[in-house]
Parts: sequence; C-alpha cells; structure tokens
Amino acid sequence: MLRIRRFEERCVELYSAAKIRGFVHLYIGEEAVAVGVNEVLTPEDAVVSTYREHGHALARGITAEAVMAEMYGKVTGCSGGRGGSMHLFDASRRFYGGSAIVAGGLPLAAGLALAGRMRGQNHVTCCFFGDGAFAEGEFHETANLAALWNLPLLLACENNLYAMGTALAREHAQTDLAMRAASYGMPAWAVDGMDVEAVEQAARRAVEGIRAGSGPHFLELRTYRFRAHSMYDPDRYRDKAEIEQWKVRDPINRLTDRMREDGRPVDEELEQIEQRITEEIDHAVEAAEKAPEEPVENLLRHVTSARQGR
Repeated sequence: MLRIRRFEERCVELYSAAKIRGFVHLYIGEEAVAVGVNEVLTPEDAVVSTYREHGHALARGITAEAVMAEMYGKVTGCSGGRGGSMHLFDASRRFYGGSAIVAGGLPLAAGLALAGRMRGQNHVTCCFFGDGAFAEGEFHETANLAALWNLPLLLACENNLYAMGTALAREHAQTDLAMRAASYGMPAWAVDGMDVEAVEQAARRAVEGIRAGSGPHFLELRTYRFRAHSMYDPDRYRDKAEIEQWKVRDPINRLTDRMREDGRPVDEELEQIEQRITEEIDHAVEAAEKAPEEPVENLLRHVTSARQGR
C-alpha cells in the first residue's frame, strides 16, 4: 500500500512539472482494495482494470520502473509508451489492461473467464470497476452471462461514492450495489474497502468459492478516493469535511495502528520500507527520464498490418 501511495504522490509532482501529460486518475485512499484482492490471486489468474489502475498494476507485480516509463510515454513502458496512465498492460503478468471507457473491461473479463473454462483451467478472472460502471449496460450484460454460464469471474466493484463528479445517490435509486448484483443469482456482499485485512478475507472467500465451481462472485468494496477524479478535476462536487472524515479511515494508518496494538515494531519496519520505496521510485523516475521515445518511423506499428509480399 505504501508503494502505491508514494508512487502516486510522485506522479502528482511530475504532472505538476509537466513531465507526465494527459489524463491521470489517482488511486490514493483506495490502496487496500488493490492489495487485498491481489493478495489472494495467483500468477495464473487474470486481472482486468479501469482507467484508475496504477494501484492494480503495482499490486499485480508490474514494476514501478515499467509503470513510470509508461506514464512518461517511453518505449520501456509496460505498454511501449503508447498507452499512458489509463492503458497499462502486461500479458506476462496476465494484467489485461486498464480502459479509458467506463465499464469497458467487463465484457473482456467475461471473455477471459470463458476462455479459461473452455481450456479446462481452474483460473479466476478478476475485473475491477467503479460504481459508475455499475450503471452501464455492460455490467448488467456481463453479470447476467457470467451467472448464466457459471463463469469463474470475480466482479470487484470499487464503490468510492462518486462516478466522476456524480454522487452515488444521484445516480442509483438503490445504492446497495451488492444487493442488486445478487439479483443475478450470484453470491454478493459488501466489504469495508478501507480495511486491507477485511478485503483480503472477503476476496479469499470469493476466490475459493469460484475455484470450487460456484460461479461468479460480486464484491462491493466500499472505499473512497482522497484526491479528485483526475488531475484536471477541480473537485467542487463534494464537501471538504467529507474528505477529511474519510481520511480518518486511511487504510495505511489503520493497518499500522493495528500492528502497533499487536506489539509489532512497526515504526522501525515502516522506516525501512519507506527508504526502500523511495529508492525504487527514484530509480524509476531516473530510468524514465533517460529512456528513449519511440521513433517516428514506427508511427504505424501496431496500427496497420503489413501487406502480403512486402
């Protein structure tokens, strides 16, 4: 969780310095979700993400260097510098990208889950998406087919209460998303998304159920983003007091407080972790600064196919 937090804080600095361009959606405050869920997935499982994906990618094991280079648009980035912040991708980690389209990853995740089952693999596909995606037709089509076909799919809904600038209660007549998901005939329940241990336990229960053949599961991970929707967002749609109230439940602080209560030497441990992460991110930034950009002659690479005989 600290790696994700510090990585994104550095991204804020780099964006302000115009080193990183384009849209950037920060995950600060939601780290417990990415870490807790990824903790129970195996390297053979698949992950599909959203445009707010830095935390998912880092928790999945993609290096800070590869992600930072992608943020810079360099060829050493995990998507070759062509995707940027919203389109991280690494097939070797079975991380099948973020998507700039709200709910765009859901049908893809259903297809990956179906492919795995048809191949006889006992793998789980996990799809992260937000409460805004729950309102899209892609969610309901995916949930229906996943339940109908008994697909090994974990639907991980990150409910941070705001779809861009629209509050949950202004978009959904029924705000209990887990209850609505259960109407498709799949196990579904809500989880405290600000508690990494609660997330891990819920995800483990869901993944074990999926591997046992009980079909798709839905988790409503109730969390909160401390920053605006994106770096372009003035964040005028929510009260500052509300943000401060949620910061009291900061997932990193909650875990460290619990560790102190258990008598662990957490402060010494944190100091070592912070130093390690600082060095890691410093190296990632330095490598991104030095990495080459894709040459102009590659402009049509991955865009058009070569003609036969050429």
